[in-house]
Amino acid sequence: MQAVQIFTSLVLAAFIGYIGAWYTGAIEGNFALLLFLATVVTGCYWLAERFYFLPRRQRVAQAIVEAAAQRRAELDRMGIAKVDLDVNEAQQQALVQPWWLDWTAGLFPVIAAVFLLRSFLFEPFKIPSGSMIPTLLVGDLILVNKFTYGIRLPVINKKITAGNPPQRGDVMVFRYPPQPHMDYIKRVVGVPGDEVAYLNKRLTVNGQEVPTTAVPDFFDASAMRYFKQFEEKLGDQPHRLLNNPEAPAFIQGASDFAYRDQCRYSIEGVVCKVPEGHYFMMGDNRDNSLDSRYWGFVPDANIVGRAFFVWMNFGDLKRIGSFH
Repeated sequence: MQAVQIFTSLVLAAFIGYIGAWYTGAIEGNFALLLFLATVVTGCYWLAERFYFLPRRQRVAQAIVEAAAQRRAELDRMGIAKVDLDVNEAQQQALVQPWWLDWTAGLFPVIAAVFLLRSFLFEPFKIPSGSMIPTLLVGDLILVNKFTYGIRLPVINKKITAGNPPQRGDVMVFRYPPQPHMDYIKRVVGVPGDEVAYLNKRLTVNGQEVPTTAVPDFFDASAMRYFKQFEEKLGDQPHRLLNNPEAPAFIQGASDFAYRDQCRYSIEGVVCKVPEGHYFMMGDNRDNSLDSRYWGFVPDANIVGRAFFVWMNFGDLKRIGSFH
């Protein structure tokens, strides 16, 4: 038993060390992998508790009861009525779960529930930048639907159900192609086979200009200034975007990404043919978004899910609700 306690201490120390190194930036953490390992480890302890450690403690507790009953019978024969031993207290102490099982097997149901919920149903994210303003603001806490585009195995992100393909206009979370350990959020502008053109600050898909209407300026409280705002209908639902007419249309600093030969860059902007199994993404804050115009297409294997709901913004509770 002592060896199991020492081993458990080392396992818990390893988890704490990994989290600490991740928090301090010493390593690039992987929360999906950490949660998967935590589920497996605590699950093993839960099985060991259920089928070995708990029955063992129950046998010890039963032995205490039987020994107490035998002693009671012997004392009765001797005519002694008073017994110092508190059988119930001794039995309860024998059944108490030790700390190392409490911190492993005891946490398994909670960790397993979080793992299943996060992996196959909904995953929370926090918006870290302003690339999706005005749709999403910095600090918005959002939910991402993990099954709309098909259920994927955790960690390896392997799709196991077909689901529905992403549609133009969807707000999608995906693994950033240049650095897959990072999650990005943008709007789907082009699906496989589309020709997407962003020339002179106007968006065209398959030769048809996406309808855009000017609306009242957007006030950015963090910057304390107004920005030109437009409503765009890309897909079934309209959404709003920011577009500064004075910002240059030229795409500066585009990287050498996969299928770059499918894109033509000019002083006016860029035209791209979306390859099969890939998507062209853009932020709603068109002049302040590092997106497919700069680093290329998002492969289907990088898809995480569809963002659809702001569940909290501690700075503005009015932000809570669904969005398009």
